Amino acid sequence: MDVLNLKAFLITALIFVPIEHLFALRPRQKIVRKAFLNDLIYALFNGAPITLGLIATTTLATGMLGWLVPGFVGAAISSQPVWLQVIEIIVIADIGFYFAHRAFHAIPFLWHFHAIHHSIEELDWLAGHRVHPVDQVLTKSASFVPIYLLGFSGESIVLFAFIFHAHALLLHANVRLNIGPLRWLIASPQFHHWHHANERVAYDKNFAGQLSLIDVAFGTMYLPGKTVPARYGVDDAIPSNYIEQLAYPLVPRGRVNETPSANDA
Repeated sequence: MDVLNLKAFLITALIFVPIEHLFALRPRQKIVRKAFLNDLIYALFNGAPITLGLIATTTLATGMLGWLVPGFVGAAISSQPVWLQVIEIIVIADIGFYFAHRAFHAIPFLWHFHAIHHSIEELDWLAGHRVHPVDQVLTKSASFVPIYLLGFSGESIVLFAFIFHAHALLLHANVRLNIGPLRWLIASPQFHHWHHANERVAYDKNFAGQLSLIDVAFGTMYLPGKTVPARYGVDDAIPSNYIEQLAYPLVPRGRVNETPSANDA
C-alpha cells in the first residue's frame, strides 16, 4: 500500500460514508459492521497484486493478439472524441465482464475464487473490495484486453477505469437509490444487491457490471419491483479472514454443493 492509494481510500470513505448515512438502505447496519476489518484489509492491500496481475495479463494478451487488429483501426478509434470513446469502452468492456462473470459462476474451479466475493453478508461500499485477486485479474482482463487491442486512447481508458471503480463501489453500497426506468439500462445498487442475494430465485442473475441492458438481452435480469433481498451470502463454508480467504480456492476441501448455481447469488 502506498501513500497515493491510502489518500484515494480516505477520499472514497469521506464520500461514501455520509451517502450511506443519508440514504441508507438498511439504517440499522453499522459502519463498523461484521467483517469490517477483513474488508478494510482488502481495500488497503489488494490493489497491488491486482494491478500487477492486470498489467501482466494485458501485456501478454496484447503482445500475442495485437497483430489481429490493423493499425488504422486503432488510429480511427483513438481520434474520436474522448466522451464517445468512453461510451464505446463501457459497452465493449461490460460485454467482456458479463461473460467472464458468468464463467466464474458456472465453472466450479473459478467459482471457488468468486465465492470469496459472494461471502459478503452485509453489503456496503467497503465490502465491494472483498474480491480474490485471481478473480479480479481475470475478470478485469476480459474487460481491458479488448479495449487495449482496439487502440482506445489512454485518456479514455483512464476515465473509464475511474467510472468503473466508482460505479462498482456504488453498486455494493448500503444505499436506496431509485433511478426509475433507467434501471433497465444502467446497473443500480438494487440490481447488484439481488446478484448477491442468498435466495434461490436470484441465483445466476444480474451479471453485468455497468449496463443492466446486457442482462436483459441475455435473459439473466432479475429486478422484482422495488424490493431488495432479505439476506446475502453463500452456503459455502468460506473462511472469515483475509489470508485464509486467499488460500481457500487452492486448498482441497469438500463443498456444500459442487454446482455453483446452487450456491451463488
